[in-house]
Amino acid sequence: MDEERAKTIKCVVWDLDNTLWRGVLLEDENVALRPNIKDIVLTLDRRGILQSVASKNVPEAAMRKLEELGLEQYFLHPQLNWSSKVQSIELIAEALNIGIDTIGFIDDDPYERSEVSFSLPAVRCFDAADIDGLLDMPAMNPRFITEDSARRRLMYLSDVKRQQVEESFAGPKEEFLATLGMVFTIARAREEDLRRAEELTLRTNQLNTTGITYSYDQLRELMDSDRHELLIASLTDGYGDYGKIGLTLVQRDPGVWTIQLLLMSCRVMSRGCGSLLLNYVMAEAKHAGVKLRSEFVETDRNRMMFVTYRFAGFREVERDSRRICLESDLERILEPPHYMRIITPESGEACAP
Repeated sequence: MDEERAKTIKCVVWDLDNTLWRGVLLEDENVALRPNIKDIVLTLDRRGILQSVASKNVPEAAMRKLEELGLEQYFLHPQLNWSSKVQSIELIAEALNIGIDTIGFIDDDPYERSEVSFSLPAVRCFDAADIDGLLDMPAMNPRFITEDSARRRLMYLSDVKRQQVEESFAGPKEEFLATLGMVFTIARAREEDLRRAEELTLRTNQLNTTGITYSYDQLRELMDSDRHELLIASLTDGYGDYGKIGLTLVQRDPGVWTIQLLLMSCRVMSRGCGSLLLNYVMAEAKHAGVKLRSEFVETDRNRMMFVTYRFAGFREVERDSRRICLESDLERILEPPHYMRIITPESGEACAP
């Protein structure tokens, strides 16, 4: 994959005074947007790039102004306080559950940009004076704009509602999950899924067994291959659609299947979805009477996926540098959680181990 494309920014964090608008709000409440800012914000939103705010400002006044300007709904988890921009950016990344290296920060103040660059060198900082060229930067141009990417902000807003309800729920977590009416769908990838599948390989770092990215053309070739099976997973609940959030690639040879890629969006980490796709492949391998192996490549972020494999009973059979080959005896296939309805390609419902 093209290196610049692989570094597409997931979230743009805006300063406000003399950046998003001209002037300083505390000095003049009649500040006005800089030219073309609204078009830039809306275009980034359509491209699936999330946006937030890190501004040293009075929260009530700043939010009132953003609402007046018709932009408040585009900024997730805004940080309006007198803390350092470094701390604000860290809080935004944590709230969105994304890596620091996927954030772009725009500020007119060289000191603020320098402080962020020093403390968070992975954050890409941009001078507000260069805003006019923002939309043309490779990092701001995902290769594809999918249905999921165009709805990304709305899906995150649904997450906020879920979190608010969960925080107010008094019972055990499983009881809360049971109220959501979750439906997890596993399907064989189709042509219309491939753009999102490529996007998933580019954007998913933590819950990714290899960290390898695949292009649209590579995925199409694999989808059409008799030797491979490409599966994509999606999730819905009573609050809305999470979109397509999981992907696996299985190489099927006589007598042995190999999982070459397994990934799951971090957005569903707390929903008990991590092992559903894996358990489906395990059940299918057992039904076919074949061995099941998996490739795992250690990265600096994906240890949780290794733990998922070990918990599912996979054992290490080969290691070469960072690459590990794992194998399952297929004796530890878990039933889906009671609060989750599973739809599979064969039966339309959950398949028993």
